[in-house]
Amino acid sequence: MNDPTVRVSGGELVGLDRNGVSVFKGIRYATAARFEASLPDRETWSNRRDATMYGPQAPQVPGTMERLLGESSQPTDENCLTLNVFAPDHTGPHPVIVWIHGGAFTNGAGSVPWYDGTNMARLHDVVVVTVNYRLGAFGFLGDANLGIGDQIEALRWVRDEIAAFGGDPHRVTIMGESAGGSSVITLMAAPDARNLFRAAIALSPSMPQIRNRARAEATVGELLAAAAVDDVDALRRLSVDELLAAQSIVLGSTDDALTAFSPSDDGAFVPVSVVDAASRDPRPLMIGTTRDEMHLFTAFDPAVTGMDESTLERRFGTIWSDPRSAIDVYRSLRDDHDVGQLFSAMRTDAVFRRPAHDLADARAAHGHRSFMHWFAFPTPVFGGVLGSCHALDIPFALSNLDRKGVEIFTGDDTRRADLADEFSTAVASFTADLEPGWPAWDERRSVQRLDLTSRIGDDILEDPEAPIRELWSGANAH
Repeated sequence: MNDPTVRVSGGELVGLDRNGVSVFKGIRYATAARFEASLPDRETWSNRRDATMYGPQAPQVPGTMERLLGESSQPTDENCLTLNVFAPDHTGPHPVIVWIHGGAFTNGAGSVPWYDGTNMARLHDVVVVTVNYRLGAFGFLGDANLGIGDQIEALRWVRDEIAAFGGDPHRVTIMGESAGGSSVITLMAAPDARNLFRAAIALSPSMPQIRNRARAEATVGELLAAAAVDDVDALRRLSVDELLAAQSIVLGSTDDALTAFSPSDDGAFVPVSVVDAASRDPRPLMIGTTRDEMHLFTAFDPAVTGMDESTLERRFGTIWSDPRSAIDVYRSLRDDHDVGQLFSAMRTDAVFRRPAHDLADARAAHGHRSFMHWFAFPTPVFGGVLGSCHALDIPFALSNLDRKGVEIFTGDDTRRADLADEFSTAVASFTADLEPGWPAWDERRSVQRLDLTSRIGDDILEDPEAPIRELWSGANAH
């Protein structure tokens, strides 16, 4: 069979055929100078251009999660603003998913194997676009929000070019996990993205990473000190390795590494409070978390696994004036948890679940639809200590159980295929028709449970673990 070709504004691209799916990799959508906003790529070419290889990933130092997910094998380069398209090879127009990768805004790439869009395109007749954007100090120095600007530029490219691949530019859904999920929430608040997508899916959005302008400005000073230079112009002259080294110093020395490099309220591209603006955005939102998000980060941390009851009480005491009662509430609902896992459960709620539920509450108050899910399948690997941890849901949501390294993370239970079919079908249904298959969030706080035995539309929880929600309501907190 002939390799698929497509004509975009710049010229003709030649991709790969994957048994009914046309794949085009490494398409440049924008260019950018260091610490400057990206601009659309205007290059044209007369001969056919090869689009069978991923482009370079953004400069980064791969973290634990990237190694676990089977990190991209592509080299790093500042000239990294490329995207990849996975499209059914039959006539569209098909709805479009634009996947925004996670990685704490310092790691990751659209070319990570777990994000491959081939299966979604083949099984669910959607076009999938995966995107690179600038990371760390390169993308989030101060309140410039350059990485968000890159994502907006990629969405403009999708608006202008995706029809050539059989995609429907009027049915674009943005989707991401962790920092990618927070990017989704941030894009909902970005005026320049207002007409570039019609719906959003946020998996485990790390919304506490979204920082205020004061925090953003403070990290500029921290980076200058770490690099031993006086101003941003001097940072421009550093090599990539020197800037990454300074970034690593900042990440290793701050008390709040989570917000060292991340989107900022009241900054460029996002001149408002992100969460407030997202709560007022009428576009439908599908949002959810895993049951045990933080187990990924705490299960092998001796400071957590060796935690005693008095330390747990002290940690809970930073949030609640009656920490003993708060611990008892958690223990009553998580009677299988040891002391360290109770701490991890509390941190899961602080960083992921409570912010997601609070956003859904605020959106419901404004009359806007949100659809909440709770991924509760516990992986059996490593003796089960990871539970239903952060990132475990990705290969299920994208129907990628066959990708490299997935079984090492998820185990090999044959029932996984049914869960992947359920979850990925819900994602595709929401993308196509704005309905995932379960009720929207309202005063009942309806949540779709997802595990090996659940069925979409049947296993609906109403206000799950309500006593924990009440703890976080503020009535019993400092």
